[in-house]
Amino acid sequence: MSRPRAFPVIVAGFSAFLDLYATQPLLPLLARTFHASNFAVSLTVSAPTIAVAIAAPIVGRVADRFGLRRTIVASAFALTIATALASTAVTLPQLIFWRFVQGLVCPGIFSIAIAYIHEEWPAANAGGATAAYVGGTVVGGFVGRALMGVLTSAMTWQAAFASLSALNLAAAAVIWWRLPQEHQGAHAVPASASRMFAAHVRNRQLLATYAIGFCILCAQIATFTYVTFHLAAPPFGLSTAALGWIFVTYLLGAVVTPVAGAWIDRYGLRTAFMVAAALGIGSVALTLAPSLVVILAGLALFGTAVFITQAVASSHVAVNAAEGRGLAIGLYATCYYVGGSVGSAVPAFLWSGGGWPACVAFVVVVQVAMLSIAALLW
Repeated sequence: MSRPRAFPVIVAGFSAFLDLYATQPLLPLLARTFHASNFAVSLTVSAPTIAVAIAAPIVGRVADRFGLRRTIVASAFALTIATALASTAVTLPQLIFWRFVQGLVCPGIFSIAIAYIHEEWPAANAGGATAAYVGGTVVGGFVGRALMGVLTSAMTWQAAFASLSALNLAAAAVIWWRLPQEHQGAHAVPASASRMFAAHVRNRQLLATYAIGFCILCAQIATFTYVTFHLAAPPFGLSTAALGWIFVTYLLGAVVTPVAGAWIDRYGLRTAFMVAAALGIGSVALTLAPSLVVILAGLALFGTAVFITQAVASSHVAVNAAEGRGLAIGLYATCYYVGGSVGSAVPAFLWSGGGWPACVAFVVVVQVAMLSIAALLW
């Protein structure tokens, strides 16, 4: 089995994550603009993650029936339209609604891209291809956040969303042009969807990985959402544009994660996960320092750890799903984004009582739980 080129799936990852967390650097600005609470504006982050959690198993089932490539391409163009519509919002509820719509179409790109990799790449190279794909998601996440911060400072947040839509359109065109049709064509789906679902939820390895996915995004969203409030407040007082640029810390992960793919293939999923999870626990503690440089270093290391754990966990699902891989990864995405919704909401209440240290404590607890699950159940 020959190894396909990774570029189209990297672009797919870039496209999906260009928009998903794009409002994170805008949260302090949105709170001032709409005279809203931290919790209310955080819904612009949690709404798409809730939508992803709802849509992912459905999209997985559709992809198993109608084909992986077809689902990825259609979802990429649908995301372009949803992002353009987000630029028309003039109130916070309208923005939250269109963010929810964006989340509904995202799983058709990133969840199905993982299934595509494990269908089309030789098993010995799938970990590396997944890591390359995750590298694309890292770059997309950085570009979306940085661009939103910079363009919002220069123009408006509506204009920034319109710019993201143009990038989405370009990425969708590349995916349509360069992503090969899977060799198997449209996937045959077992007659009984309920039987396949039951098989997945009885699989101990899959259940453990679903719980780990919950923890991964819960910790990531909690950290990168509420650190913006921390850095916007004294003594740092960062502007909206500067808050967008703090996500340059993602670029370390964009470099390291694809390189780590070869290490993952060599030493195995469990070992790679344990090392990366331990790094995440240690690095988030650095964000408690009074120095902006140390905080940024902590965010860079934490982000890198998160991206490696995500690459490993996604591969673990695909490896342990004997059939119905799209559905299995869809269920993983549901748990993953439910965790993201929890991570965007719970720290809002912790913030009011304990500020950033309370949020960091929450993240550490979640990370320790994730490490423990992998150690005991994988």
